[in-house]
Amino acid sequence: KRLAYALKFQSEQILLSDAVTDSSQILYDRSPRQRVHDVAPYLTLDSDIYPAIVDGRVVWILDGYTTSANYPYSRAENFGALTSDSATGERVSKDDINYIRNSVKATVDAYDGSVKLYAWDEEDPVLKTWMKIFPNTVRPVSEMSGALISHVRYPADLFKMQRGVLGKYHVTDAGAFYSQQDGWMTPNDPVNEGSGTGSLQPPYYLTLQAPTQAKPSFSIYSTFIPQSTGDSSRNVLTGYLVADSDAGSVKGKVSSHYGTLRLLTLPRTTIVPGPGQVQNNFNSDSEVSKLLNILRQGSTTVLNGNLLTLPIGGGLLYVQPVYIQSTGETSFPLLKKVLVAFGDKIAFEDNLDDALNALFGGS
Repeated sequence: KRLAYALKFQSEQILLSDAVTDSSQILYDRSPRQRVHDVAPYLTLDSDIYPAIVDGRVVWILDGYTTSANYPYSRAENFGALTSDSATGERVSKDDINYIRNSVKATVDAYDGSVKLYAWDEEDPVLKTWMKIFPNTVRPVSEMSGALISHVRYPADLFKMQRGVLGKYHVTDAGAFYSQQDGWMTPNDPVNEGSGTGSLQPPYYLTLQAPTQAKPSFSIYSTFIPQSTGDSSRNVLTGYLVADSDAGSVKGKVSSHYGTLRLLTLPRTTIVPGPGQVQNNFNSDSEVSKLLNILRQGSTTVLNGNLLTLPIGGGLLYVQPVYIQSTGETSFPLLKKVLVAFGDKIAFEDNLDDALNALFGGS
C-alpha cells in the first residue's frame, strides 16, 4: 500500500519515512471547498473561505446557501453575475435564482479534514427538506461553541446579492421604478479598473460606526453610484450599505444585531464623489503625482491599496494606503504613504494620523 501511494503521489517519503504508520491517513481532497461540496452537494458555497483558531485548532469556515429559482412572485437574478468582482474574478455562471438563504455554516479542520455542518437558519424550509434526505449530517446551531461563533461573519456573496437587488428595489415611486431613472449600481474597483469582467469593487470588512450606531462594530459595507448612463460626471455617491457582521461570542446564541442592514442615502442636493472620481482626483493631483514619480524611480514599484470609504463627521472619508515594493525575488510591499480625501480636499502623508491632521487642519 505504501509503495502504491508513493507512486500515486510521487512522494518517496510515504515509502521511506518512519512517520507513516498503520494509523496514518491520506487526504485525497485537500481543498476545504471540495470537502464540504462532497459532504453537502446541495449547498451553494460562498467564494470567501477564511481560517480561524477555534479551541486551539485551525479550522476553515465556509458559508453555505440553499437556493431556488421557483419562489413565487420574486425576481430572478444570476448568482454568478452579481457575486463577481475584482477580488473573485469572473465566477462560473450559475442558473438564475430568486431565493437564497445562508442556511449552513460549515467548518473544515485544517489538521484532519473533518467537516462539520451547522444549521445557521433552522427555519429554512429548503434546508429542513434536505435534512430529511441526509439525516444526521447537519448539527443544530446550539452545538456551535462561543469561540466558533465569535469568528463567524456575515457572508460576502449574500451581501453582494442584496446590494445588487437593492440597486433597483430601493425605489418606492412606481413611475421612477418603471423608468429606472433612479437606479443604482456598484462602482467598478478604481484600483483594478479595466481588468475586464468581474471588475466591480468588492465589499470590505471593517470595524466602523455607522450613523444610528452607539459604538463601532465589525461590519461589511459597499457603496452605490447612479446606474450607468455613459456620463463620467455621474460617478457620484448615492448610497452606502452596511451589514452588521459580528455574530457575538455566546455558545449557541447569535447576536440580535447580526445581519442588520443599514442604508445611508445621500441627498440629491449633496454631491459626494464616488470611488472612481476620488481615485482620478488622487492620480491627477500635481503634488501626489510628483511624489509618486519620485517613488517609482529605480527598481521600485508603487502599489495602490484598497480605496476605503468611511462615514465620519457627517460626511464620507476616503482612505487609500500606498505601498512600495522592489523588483527583487524576496521583496514584499512596505507602507510608504497614505492618501485621504474629504469633500474636495486631499492629503498625502507618511501615515494616517499625519494625513488626517493635514486634511482637517488640526490634531
